[in-house]
Amino acid sequence: MKNTALTDIHIQLGAKMVPFAGYNMPVQYEGINAEHQTVRNAVGVFDVSHMGEFILKGDNALALIQRVTSNDASKLYDGKVQYSCLPNEDGGIVDDLLVYRIDEKTYMLVVNASNIQKDWDWISKYNNLGVDMKNISDQTSLLAIQGPKATEALQSLTNIDLGSMEYYTFQKGVFAGIGNVIVSATGYTGAGGFEVYFNNEYAEEIWKAIFKVGAPLGIKPIGLGARDTLRLEMGFCLYGNDIDDTTSPLEAGLGWVTKFNKEFTNSPALQKQKEEGVSRKLVGIEMIDRGIPRHGYPIVDADGNEIGVVTSGTQSPSLQRAIGMGYVKTEFAKEGTEIYISIRDAKIKAKVAKPPFYK
Repeated sequence: MKNTALTDIHIQLGAKMVPFAGYNMPVQYEGINAEHQTVRNAVGVFDVSHMGEFILKGDNALALIQRVTSNDASKLYDGKVQYSCLPNEDGGIVDDLLVYRIDEKTYMLVVNASNIQKDWDWISKYNNLGVDMKNISDQTSLLAIQGPKATEALQSLTNIDLGSMEYYTFQKGVFAGIGNVIVSATGYTGAGGFEVYFNNEYAEEIWKAIFKVGAPLGIKPIGLGARDTLRLEMGFCLYGNDIDDTTSPLEAGLGWVTKFNKEFTNSPALQKQKEEGVSRKLVGIEMIDRGIPRHGYPIVDADGNEIGVVTSGTQSPSLQRAIGMGYVKTEFAKEGTEIYISIRDAKIKAKVAKPPFYK
């Protein structure tokens, strides 16, 4: 089991620690609902140092990224971030990721913790272009400071004008007295905020500095439990649940990051799928009757025929009702369609809803 540079601090703070993607991670501190509300209403800090980071450098760095990712990375400029995915050769997804353009010949890819080695091997397989690849995951710490008060909490720590940063951009600068830190206006909560990348050796120093300046605003540490409820309220996909090696980006509603103005892995087959239409779609689920749609629960029609499967579900702390996501046959994917979740052999009424659930 790997630790992040901040594992000891989480334990000192009384976090409930769980194994996640090979790491010892905090799932909660004071409780998922309270932590969720902290992020929605104020500001919270997630240690997400388990995520993977690769640096791709060289004349052909962009060409390699264009080859392996579905989105059009030629649209990036220095300081811009792009959400994308790595399609496999069978119609599924190797992983979803973020692409950071540092300069014309240098990019950083941010990948899911559970897929670091898998993604590295996948991209390396296509690197016959002489691109210099470095896996900096083990030496890089990442904090996500999320919530409507994030800018106010962090501004005194940096020379970067946080308030003027556009969504999905980043800057390098001094942060908490440390140079060469990447501050990115990204996140996985829908609550606004920043993600901060730095070398492990500065982790405790930066963590303490953030909590010192954020104290008057009620800043708190947040675990992976609330990260999941927050992302689900926004309808953001979680790799391993809502997308995986068997789900196509078009089925998953990721057509917006699948650009056919270039050749990429499996693009002809995906283009054909786009033209012919998909047989199932990832939809949002809102429960009408009492019950929580859990990962793996069957989705059925009024007659009890199986029409799909739940991929994610929870009791939404913001909305005080149960929500989820799942794949259904395309004819059942229209917003408002009545569906049923099979929970312990009972048919529990629900409807198809369009994320985000929380607005």
